[in-house]
Parts: sequence; C-alpha cells; structure tokens
Amino acid sequence: MKINSHLVEFYGEWVELRSQDIKTAQAFFAARKDKLALSLEDALRLATGDTQVIEKLPVVSFEATGAIQELMATLTNNTAIAPMPAPASFQGSLRPYQERGVAWLSFLERWGLGACLADDMGLGKTIQFIAFMLYLKEQGGLEQPTLLVCPTSVLGNWEREVKKFGPTLKVLLHHGDKRPKGKEFIQAVKGHDLVITSYALIHRDLKSLQSISWHTVVLDEAQNVKNSEAKQSQAVRQIQSSFRVALTGTPVENRLQELWSILDFLNPGYLGSRQFFQRRFAMPIEKYGDAASLQTLRSLVQPFILRRLKTDRDIIQDLPEKQEMTVFCGLSAAQATLYQRLVEESLAEIESASGLQRRGMILALLVKLKQVCNHPAQYLKEATLQAQRSGKLQRLEEMLEEALAEGDAEGAAGAGRALIFTQFAEWGKLLKPYLEQHLSREILFLYGSTSKKQREEMIARFQHDPQGPPIMILSLKAGGVGLNLTRANHVFHFDRWWNPAVENQATDRVFRIGQTRNVQVHKFVCTGTLEEKIHEMIESKKALAEQVVGGGEEWLTELDTDQLRNLLVLDRNAVIEEA
Repeated sequence: MKINSHLVEFYGEWVELRSQDIKTAQAFFAARKDKLALSLEDALRLATGDTQVIEKLPVVSFEATGAIQELMATLTNNTAIAPMPAPASFQGSLRPYQERGVAWLSFLERWGLGACLADDMGLGKTIQFIAFMLYLKEQGGLEQPTLLVCPTSVLGNWEREVKKFGPTLKVLLHHGDKRPKGKEFIQAVKGHDLVITSYALIHRDLKSLQSISWHTVVLDEAQNVKNSEAKQSQAVRQIQSSFRVALTGTPVENRLQELWSILDFLNPGYLGSRQFFQRRFAMPIEKYGDAASLQTLRSLVQPFILRRLKTDRDIIQDLPEKQEMTVFCGLSAAQATLYQRLVEESLAEIESASGLQRRGMILALLVKLKQVCNHPAQYLKEATLQAQRSGKLQRLEEMLEEALAEGDAEGAAGAGRALIFTQFAEWGKLLKPYLEQHLSREILFLYGSTSKKQREEMIARFQHDPQGPPIMILSLKAGGVGLNLTRANHVFHFDRWWNPAVENQATDRVFRIGQTRNVQVHKFVCTGTLEEKIHEMIESKKALAEQVVGGGEEWLTELDTDQLRNLLVLDRNAVIEEA
C-alpha cells in the first residue's frame, strides 16, 4: 500500500504520518512478524507515563489487560499485596510489616522483576529474606541455589542467622584460601540452597560463579555496588539468575547515580543507560530541582523499592522498644595469627602455675585476647588503625555510616546518634581519631580522666545541640552509670563486659524515661574466639535465669587447663579473607 498523503483518518481523527515513522514501523513489525514482544519494563514505563515511544515509534495510547493489568495495578501500589504468614519451617515470628515484605519479594519473584528491600537498619531485612527463601523451598521453587554476596565482615552473621531462623536451608560458605573453584565448586554447590560469599571474591571467582545456574542473586549492603564502574559492581552484573535482590538501608547516599547502579543491577536497562539517566534525571533533579523529573523517577522506581522507616507510625507499633542484636565479626588474618600465638604461649605457662599466680595469668591472657579481637594495634600498642586488620572495626564503620545516613535523612532532630561502649580507655583513644577521619564527623570520647566540666559540656552538646557530634565513645566504667543520653538510638558494645548487668546498665543510658525512639543495641562478638564461646555460655545461662553469671570474670579463672583450652582455642573457619 502506498500512501501519498501525510494525513490519514484513524478512528475519526486525522493523524500525521512522517515518512521516517512509516519506515521505522515497517522495520519494527517485519522483525517481529506475527509476535509483538513488549517487555514488562517497557509496559511499566508506558503505564507511568515516562515514555511515549517504543524503539523511536510514538505510542498514541497504552492499555494493559488481563494478568498485565493486575501486575500494573499491584506494582504501582506496594501495599496492595496481601501479607504472607511466616513459612512453617521459619523458626520465629514475623511482624506484620515483615510479612508484607516477604509477600512483596514473592510477588516480584513470580514475575522475574528485581527487588530492592531498603528498610531502615534494624527492621529485619535479613529475616525477611530468610523467610522468603523458606517460602520458595516449601513451594518447590528452590531447585536452583541462591547466591548471596555480602561484605566480608558479615559472612559469619549471615551463616548464624540462617541457622537460627531457617535451619532447613542448606548453606555453603564460600570464602578463604581453601575455597573450591572450577569443577570442585560446581560439585560443592550441589545439594545446597544458599551459597554465601563476599564482594572481595566476586571478581576473583567470577568464572566459577558463572558456571552455576542460580535462582536468585542477592546483594546484602547493596550500597557496595553504588559505583557502577567498580570491578565488583561489573562482576555481579555478569552472574545470571532468574531473580535479583538488593538489601540496603541506604539506597541513595550521595548521588542519584547510586540509585541507578542498584536498579540497573536489579532490572538491567530499566532506567536507560548511565548517560541517559544522568541527562534525563540526575542533572535536572540534582542541579535544577526539577519537580516533574523527580515525580517521574519516583513513579518508575517505587514498584521495585520497598523502604520502611522506623519513624513510620505503622512500623513503630510493630517494633519492641529495645532491640538487641549480636553482631558476629570474623577475625582478619593478622588477628588470627596473633590470637593463636598468644593462646599457645600462654597455656604452656598457665599449665605449670597454680593458685593466685595462675588466676592472675588467666585474667591477663583474657585481657590480651580481648585486645587482639578489637584490633592488633591495641595489643601491639601501635599509634594508628587500619580497618582491614580488624573484622570488628570494619563492621562498626559500615554500621555507623548507615546510622549517620539515617540521621541525615531525618534532619538534625532525627535519629542516627550512637554511643560506643568499650572497657578499654586506650581503645577509645585509638578509635576517636580513626572514626573522625573516616566518617568526617567530630566524635566525643568520655572516659575516666575526663574532667567534670568537660564531661558536662560533652553531654550537653550530644544531648541538646542539634549540630552537636552524633557519636560518643564511652569507657564502660566512666559512662556506664549516672548519664542520661536519650538523644542516641543506637548503642554499640564494641568489646563485651561478660556480666550482663553491667552491659544493661550501659544500655540504660539511652533506654530510659525521655527516650522517644526505639533503641537498637548492637553487641559485637568475634566468631571462633573466646568472645563467641563466652557469649554462648552467657546466653544459655540467661535463658535459665537472667544474669546468673556473677560480677566480672572471676569464674573463668576456676576452669582447669583442658576447659580453658577448649574456651580459648581458635576456630580457623572464623578467619575472614582480606580484600
């Protein structure tokens, strides 16, 4: 058919046809013959009004029907998805907003659309994902394994959380010098539901990881791929899977390009190329405050990002007033070497000692091992710190960055203020300058030698000054009693005092009358060391009766050498691989 006129009548309206459009349309339909393939991403873009073209052809109108109509309606209103009760094999209970989170993940998984679970720190992203995996397993949807990528500092934490909440899931931890590769890796993965590895290994082990047909690839602390040009960001994009998930409390930290990077991992091409996104959204919004572009971007990303804040009334009602979490951290290679050497040398000496001398030697060894668990620099009396030499310090820095971002998002009066308790004043002196440099914030440090006047000034600045320092380090003895610091909503016990009553007293500087926010208590424990074993002993005793363990560490000195060896010996699996 040849058309001489540029105007044709279409359903009672005159439409202008340009020759270039006709050629493009002919090519478009010829390429597809009888089938018109429209991706879900294209359909969603058309439905939200961001685009009126498909492959440069103008779209006059778009109407979804049937299953696509249901999908569109649900995608543009997250709350329309019915909550999903915890799977039968889930060991624990889910709060209502967590049930909604699991249902949302399941909904997007059915359609193969990537999901970013961006709940605030402490709202339970980990257990929502574990419940989602158990749901898939119960429905027979876990025939292929899931790959979980996380910072090295939380490998052990994930392993423990899965064991606690989803013990029926078969987990393989892929890290360390002896990790299998190639054909050995393929063999090792067989029969496992979840393979956990670190960002540090993604680029190195890419070929092995690409050899598996994954059901899901999930990125924990997904802000680690915010730089789309970084090797690990490029590597995770090259691993094929049916479904992709990002877990992060901070989907945007500084620039909109970070959001693009996460969304491009989840749903490749959905927000266009990096350059297109910069031109279409980032520049108009960041540079010129373009409200229309902001609204369009929000409508495009909203279906794929579920973010709940602790300040939401619906969420707050679901939360306990005080949440206590154990943060398990691996030892770096440097820590493990020092730890092992100290135990071997000291046990030989303790074996031949008795009475008061023996008790003194055991207590001295415990203190030294605690120092090594904090950071080799503390034990070796070095002047400066390096994060990669301590699993605990790496994790603390990551969690503080998230708490600060949370506070920044809520404004000066918001959350995001933190107390860090340590029993060592010398550790506080090392930690203060390190955190000030890495977080670009002033940090307060209150300890035994702080004068009464300085102490009062610090408390006033932290508690009442909206622009005051958001983080305060306190030595446990100086800051454990007599203070009212309700401005904080995060409490970090960096090294544990093995008497729960003393820890609770410190926590109560924050969790007391006048506190209007929910308090999160993070207790750090080095896996595979005496810290973990004593933590387990305390928890088991607390389960029988609160605070059965007496004051201090005297009970430890009564153990015989074999019992002491079992307590102190290092589990080599706890060593984290350095990036």
